[in-house]
Amino acid sequence: MRSVLVMMIGIMMSLSARSQLCSGSLGDPVAHITFGSGSQQGPPLDPGKTNYRYIQGSCPEDGSYTITNLSFGCFGQTWHTIVGDHTPNDAGGYYMLVNASTAPGVFYVDTITSLCGNTSYEFSSYVLNAVKPTACANQPIAPDLTFTIETLNGDKLTTYNSGKIPATDAPTWKQFGTFITTPPGVTTVVIRITNNAPGGCGNDLAIDDIMFRPCGPEIITEIEGTVSNTITYCEPSPRDVILKTSVSGGFTNPRLQWQVSNDEGISWNDIPGETSLTYLRKHTSKGMYHYRAVIGDGNNISNAACRIASETMIVEVQPPAFITVTNYVYGCLGSPVPLMASGAQKYTWTGPNGFTSNQQGPLIPAVQYRDSGMYTVVGTSQGGCPGSASTYLKVFENARITVAPSVSGCEGKPIQLNASGGVRIKWDPPQGLDNDSSYTPVANIKESTRYKAIIFNQFNCFDTANVQVNVLKLPKADAGPDIKMLRDRPMALRPSISGTNVSYSWTPTTYMTNPTALAPSVNPPSDTRYRLTVSSNVGCGISTDEVEVKVYDRLKIPNTFTPNGDGYNDVWEIDLLPNFDQSVLEVYNTAGQLVHRNVGYSKPWDGTRNGAKLPAGTYYYVIDLKASKTDKITGYITIIR
Repeated sequence: MRSVLVMMIGIMMSLSARSQLCSGSLGDPVAHITFGSGSQQGPPLDPGKTNYRYIQGSCPEDGSYTITNLSFGCFGQTWHTIVGDHTPNDAGGYYMLVNASTAPGVFYVDTITSLCGNTSYEFSSYVLNAVKPTACANQPIAPDLTFTIETLNGDKLTTYNSGKIPATDAPTWKQFGTFITTPPGVTTVVIRITNNAPGGCGNDLAIDDIMFRPCGPEIITEIEGTVSNTITYCEPSPRDVILKTSVSGGFTNPRLQWQVSNDEGISWNDIPGETSLTYLRKHTSKGMYHYRAVIGDGNNISNAACRIASETMIVEVQPPAFITVTNYVYGCLGSPVPLMASGAQKYTWTGPNGFTSNQQGPLIPAVQYRDSGMYTVVGTSQGGCPGSASTYLKVFENARITVAPSVSGCEGKPIQLNASGGVRIKWDPPQGLDNDSSYTPVANIKESTRYKAIIFNQFNCFDTANVQVNVLKLPKADAGPDIKMLRDRPMALRPSISGTNVSYSWTPTTYMTNPTALAPSVNPPSDTRYRLTVSSNVGCGISTDEVEVKVYDRLKIPNTFTPNGDGYNDVWEIDLLPNFDQSVLEVYNTAGQLVHRNVGYSKPWDGTRNGAKLPAGTYYYVIDLKASKTDKITGYITIIR
């Protein structure tokens, strides 16, 4: 017993130097309180775990708490937006969000069972100061917690104080912890978390990942012949691997059990009979295998709640590189011939006529008859495992093609193509052709297209040539979008035209500056409709389109909108304002704070501030059109949710 106490004192001194967290090796968690997870707000804690009041919502008042995975917009944005909990890989994970009571006192109590007597445990918890440092006139009260662990009889085993937890510019989880040594026969303890800070502005926090893990002396691991805890070798070479471990002094009667994991360290299984410091792992087939040693003091080795674990050692057995190549390669005299292999990371080719290459897909640029023969590639995988494959190359006489390089025709009319040479032909792409295997296909296409003619000789060698089929596009007029404008403020039309070799004209030309321009400015005194006519200069017809110009005396500004995501009236649309590309729009809340500003009105306002939704209510706006002889426009807008 005395040696155990000496060991515990040694661990205690080491832990004190490290914020009272375990400096040796840890076991799997005996208890891990994460507060659960889900897509909605979490349920209240079980009775007896807190004397605080549970609330629905993400912003609890003084003396209240909630279980949530998202908190935002609390108390005039003086709290951090806290997205997600601390638990790694915990989608939708909850945390306990606490607005501390004005009076110090215990706010969380829990009971931990299934511990081992006379065993050292690390207790830890992650805490986040929920208040921004700028809150409370830059002097928010910092949370100050005391963690007490006691027996069911109320005997204190340890007490740990976090000290003041300062506010941070960004939400920051910080780990606090201590350790206990359970008395003999004690398998259940009680955690009490006390709020020591006085009432006032601040003292608000989130808590998560409360854990108990066995803590013991350091376990040292080694894979013989390596300097890391991972070894990789190739499957064709049978190889045994020796895993070693040792433990620093501390346990009176240290006992060991080797374990293997088949799910990359998520769960572990004992390896029967493997209880010595050295484990001889026999050669196996390909795969990745995870090993570790767990150590307990005496009979504690049989209880997962009492033992500690080493770092994971990984043995990876890789298969030989599975090299694949084309079974048979032919080449046409004078043409480039590519070779290709796959299944490895590095490649070495050899072949006739002194051919060598270290590329995955080497190219013989102009193959000759002397290049015929067997080509072999040797490849190695990422783990250095070798493999090989071979292919045979035979060289044939090449083919020759004759083709008209380009043809043209009007859109909508058939266009004839012609080619000759070889014994058969194929056109690519086949789309738009009446027969892609004909030497004289007819193209019926709407867009100019480059076709490739591929002819083959009796040796299946081929030659190619491109044929550009030019489609003369029909004229098309687009007078542009209808325009809304203020009276006596000219606006430019925004038309577009298309077609091959076309001309255009506008009618009427009244109240139009430079009517020969494609995009003239107009300034009619009342609503007017203008027609754009586009004519083909090669006899392909005409096209017309109209644009309506509506003239207003003033801006029309809605005074309500409903940004609720239903697709109707979700944004604040202000007609004509996009016409003033230098305009400045500012929106203020009733406290006079600027919540939105737009220069040029690039897009309508959606009722948010820095991406966060603003509450329903009335806001005031100022619009400066930045136009001469125009006063600023003011008014109010109401958000309805």
